[in-house]
Formats: sequence, structure tokens, C-alpha cells
Amino acid sequence: MLLLLAEYLVQYDVRFSAFNSVTLRAILGALTALMIALMAGPYVIRKLSFHQVGQAIRDDGPQTHLVKAGTPTMGGALILLSIMVSTLLWTDLRTHYVWAVFLVMLAFGGVGWVDDYRKVVEKNPDGLPAKWKFFWQSVFAFAIAVFLYHFAKVPAETQLLVPLFKDVAIELGLGYILLTYFVIVGSSNAVNLTDGLDGLAIMPTVMVAGALGLFCYFAGHAGFAEYLHLPFIPGVGELLIICTAISGAGLGFLWFNAYPAQVFMGDVGALSLGATLGVIAVIARQEALLFVMGGVFVAETISVILQVASFKLTGRRIFRMAPLHHHFELKGWAEPKVIVRFWIITVILVLVGIGSLKLR
Repeated sequence: MLLLLAEYLVQYDVRFSAFNSVTLRAILGALTALMIALMAGPYVIRKLSFHQVGQAIRDDGPQTHLVKAGTPTMGGALILLSIMVSTLLWTDLRTHYVWAVFLVMLAFGGVGWVDDYRKVVEKNPDGLPAKWKFFWQSVFAFAIAVFLYHFAKVPAETQLLVPLFKDVAIELGLGYILLTYFVIVGSSNAVNLTDGLDGLAIMPTVMVAGALGLFCYFAGHAGFAEYLHLPFIPGVGELLIICTAISGAGLGFLWFNAYPAQVFMGDVGALSLGATLGVIAVIARQEALLFVMGGVFVAETISVILQVASFKLTGRRIFRMAPLHHHFELKGWAEPKVIVRFWIITVILVLVGIGSLKLR
């Protein structure tokens, strides 16, 4: 929005041409989202507390979590508001990638909002039934996959890149739609499963978003793309601004979500942020590296799958409790220790992902 205004004003003052720089707008996007989250956070928390939008705690979980009962949830709405305002202000809204990511964020946020609302406002412990949650996730993921496939302009947009091999790209054809669906739905639910401790999910989201922003910037710049052996995808560089907005909003939310949390993001935040990371990775053609950099999300998801499969097949549990972070808590790790160690692991995995740029 402001880019269009700057393009108009440049005829009166050439200094407005500075806003053509995606890096400048990315910095401003991050700062805008951060400031909105920090300034609106106390108001949102007061409103959630006033309306008694409090978190319910599982009886079979770690006993240390019982003190969290009643802590305001649905704070993910604050994150999404910060990101969306920043996106509308600083991105080039003529780029269809921006609208693809924006719509995914909004759609999955809506699914999470309904789930949270039914749990904490209507006091329905089941929230949105799993089959309906999965149904709407599938509808939105397929819709955006078809949208991206239809508007693909260069061959690289529908090819699967194999990390570490600069000349290996598998043409997916219609398989692109299926891959996109699994990445978006999978990453959405993976972040949601990880969101079980104070700040555990949001900081890895911040770090992975920042790394994906770099890949978007390089893929959208012809010179960098050629040098780093990445596919050049015109327009994808605008997603750097959304990625930095996610990081800014996430850090602002962490101010209130850090242990001991004053607010939880809820499904409205976790489902939406996970899906957003997924669709950005798809557009930048970095699905495989999302799997690596989001290794904490992957491990949490696999732990749940293994736990359920083992119990149904053998009647025995592999972990003391799933997702994985609860297993370590029940082993005696203090909650802050689990959180920080998972953050450290994410830092390492993100650095591995970024480092792969020079190993192609």
C-alpha cells in the first residue's frame, strides 16, 4: 500500500524511490509488526482476561502445568493482526504470492479461531471436531495449491529441488498440488503440536521465518539466484517482508509469552503460522529445507504419530507422554530448560539449512 504511495510521490521527491528496496521495506515491516504486538499486547491480554478466555489444562499432563489454568489464550490473533497490518502496509500488493500467503494465514487462522472459541468460550472441550478441522484445512490447502499451480510462470515453480544438488530438479506436474497440500497441512499441525510450553513454538517460528525470508530474497534476485544456484522466481522476493513481519510479530508476542506466560497463542496462532511457513517454503521451492530447519516441529509430530501407533498396536507407549516436550518434562527437566534447549536445536538446524546454500 505504502509502496504505491511512494511510487506516486517519487515525482515530487526522488528520495521516495528508496521504498523500492525490498530490504528497507522488510526492516520496516519487522519493526511495524514488532511495535504493534508490543503496544497492543497489554490491551489484548486485558480483554481476553475480562472475557475469561482462559486456557484449560489436561489432567493427565505434567502437574506443574496446573498453575497455567485460566491463562488467557487466543493471543495468536495479536500475532496475525500485527503481521497482516505490516503486510498490507509494506508489501507490493500487485504480487500474487503475497495474496497467496495472506489468504493462507487468514484461512487457517479462521479454523484455529473457531476451534479456540468453542473450547474456551463455549466451554466445549472437543473444540472443532478433528474431522471438520482436517476437512477445512484440506479445502484451503488444496485451493491455494491449485491457485499457485495455475499462476506458475516459470518451470522452477513446479519442480522439486533436492538439497545439496544444484542441478537436480524433479518436475512434479500435477503432483505439485499434492505436495503443496501435504506441506501446508503438515506444517500447520506440526506447529500446533509444538505449542505446548511457554514460548516453545513461537521462537522456532521466528527463526525459521527469518531463514525462509533469506531464501525468498535470494530466489527473487536474479544475481543472487544464479550465484547460489537457486531457481530465479520473479516476485518471490516480496515474501521477505512477510517473513520479517512474522519474526517481528513473533518477538513482540514472545515478550508476553515467555515463561511464565501471560498469554498463549492458541490454535488461531499455531495453525495459521504453521500453514504460513509451509506455503512460503513451497513458493520459494524449499520444502525439503523446511523439513530440516523445522526439525523441532517434525520431531514433535513424529513423537505423537509413534506414540499413537505403538499404543494401538501393542498397548505400550514409547514416550512418557507425547508430544515430545512433555516426555522430557516428565523425565524431570524444568520447563525453561526444555524450551531453551529446543530453541538451541532450532538455531543449529536453521544454520544447517542456510549453510546448505554454499554446499550445492
